[in-house]
Amino acid sequence: MSALELLASSGVVPVVVLEDAGCAEGLARALTAGGLPCAEITLRTPAALDALARAARVDGFLAGAGTVLTAGQARAAVAAGARFLVSPGLSASVLGVGRDAGVPVIPGVATATEIMAALDQGLTALKFFPAGHLGGVSTLRALAAPFPTVRFLATGGVAAEAVGPYLALPAVFAVGGSWLGPPELLATRDFTAVTRLAAEAARAARAARALRPSPDGQDDSEEGDCDGD
Repeated sequence: MSALELLASSGVVPVVVLEDAGCAEGLARALTAGGLPCAEITLRTPAALDALARAARVDGFLAGAGTVLTAGQARAAVAAGARFLVSPGLSASVLGVGRDAGVPVIPGVATATEIMAALDQGLTALKFFPAGHLGGVSTLRALAAPFPTVRFLATGGVAAEAVGPYLALPAVFAVGGSWLGPPELLATRDFTAVTRLAAEAARAARAARALRPSPDGQDDSEEGDCDGD
């Protein structure tokens, strides 16, 4: 499976801010044990690249970088082991680094114009951001209607209880959630609690996808058409 297919298979992508790189491997193992073998590690702290490198070394875990704003950050993230890059917006230079490295970039979009700009770049896997502050499911449903080839990662202000409503939309290949690596659990390294949160999210994702309409008779739980680059 490609990185995007693996994210779609998980359905929920933990979005984590790590102040201490030393907990990265434990976090990766805890998320995997709960059924979510992936995470977007945001480049918002001095420890982020080290944490990314450590998480990427965990067998079977898909580590990506988030909040990628510049080509330099993109190159550093790829060098650290990132297998996907997530950005809050659309940057041609970040896309270029991803293409050169063979690493998918998922840029953030909030409007129809931005979606069209991404399509011009050959992208079909996009981040709807910040989802929770832009009208959530109803806005995303309306935006997705004119763009049937686009699949979205809904993230930003998305709570645990919103997993089902978002993933019930066929246009959504995954939901990004910061609640899966809360600072208080990471500070105490309560990885048992992290595994429990991941398992709850994985169950919610499976339940939501089971309710999706499937006009072609195929199982919508397999989002294999998320080719971002």
